[in-house]
Amino acid sequence: MVRTGLKRQTILILSPQSWGTMFLSKHHYALELARRGNSVFFLNPPQQEKERGKSFIEIKPLEGHENLFLIEHRLFFPYWLKFKAQGVFHWLIQFHIKRIVARIDQPLQLVWSFDLGNLYPLRYFRVPVYKVFHPVDEPLNKAAIDAAEGADILFSVTHEILEKYNHCEAPKYFINHGVSEEFLEVGEGHTNSQETLHVGWSGNLLRPEIDREILLRIIHENPRVTFDFWGSHSLKQTNIGGAIDQETEKFITRLHQEQNVKLHGAVSSGTLATAIRDMDAFLICYDIEKDQSKGTNYHKIMEYISTGKITISNNVTTYRDRPELIQMISDRKSNDSLPELFRRVVDNLKEYNTSELIRLRRRFAADNSYKNQTDRIEKIVAEHRLME
Repeated sequence: MVRTGLKRQTILILSPQSWGTMFLSKHHYALELARRGNSVFFLNPPQQEKERGKSFIEIKPLEGHENLFLIEHRLFFPYWLKFKAQGVFHWLIQFHIKRIVARIDQPLQLVWSFDLGNLYPLRYFRVPVYKVFHPVDEPLNKAAIDAAEGADILFSVTHEILEKYNHCEAPKYFINHGVSEEFLEVGEGHTNSQETLHVGWSGNLLRPEIDREILLRIIHENPRVTFDFWGSHSLKQTNIGGAIDQETEKFITRLHQEQNVKLHGAVSSGTLATAIRDMDAFLICYDIEKDQSKGTNYHKIMEYISTGKITISNNVTTYRDRPELIQMISDRKSNDSLPELFRRVVDNLKEYNTSELIRLRRRFAADNSYKNQTDRIEKIVAEHRLME
């Protein structure tokens, strides 16, 4: 009998980001799928030491997470072939994929790919494996478009991303970013006085997409506001990428020098969930032109909304008609008006953080929990597999 839901299955997650302290969508879905009794294997990106060592595939249980396994591996051929001779790379990767599937040592039923780099082409996973392609960032190159080839179904967090795959025959569905139960269970935090306001930010501070000039301007122009940052500000803290160049070092140094900035570093989801509940507002400040999401949606938004407090942001298309959730600027070419919007909101926080609005935001986040999002995906996948 063919199982059509997402329970008691063997599932392989293809992720461009490693397992670590900071969790993104692919990490949260892996956790939720494992909670449902599936055997979930999370494939880290291949190790890429400067001196290539012996190829290996190592599978180990993730401590503290039942039914969840981490796959560490190194290719038996040079990684640089992907950029110099992609055809050769893909011909070789199919054999590496076969080795990984064999090492899982149980029938693989579903592959769930967040791989925009097309590192592991879905066409190499043979029937009866069901293949889900789930891009959560903007596809910016041919590899990202090609990565959908062979998928049985597509999900994404923005309609703009789905439109990029209109050429694919596979059915396509919008599923918003989710929020983990950790953020929903901590309850409401307290509200600070106007003299001791705290504004929160979570995310990798090494990302070049941050509009650093505008962010530093907002911090400097609001000395009575404390800005709390959670996220990597050095390479040793991050599992989700980033780079240290001269401009990044200068930006991080500036943040350290500001008297009203607190850099808490990378923390677990549970620690973050507890910490951000006592924020009075949240700030998002990305350069849309550089941003990998192109100002369409961000994973952190749902976590902010779960606190019930207002978010102040650059333009984000998914929420453009939801001012009760996010106050954003209308301009999609410049963030020059963001400092003014920030001041207006923090000067009138009682208006933006009424008890009614806080309850509305928390209900919205609860409806988009990873449990509910997985329920929705499970139902859609089941319907399509029954039609096959």
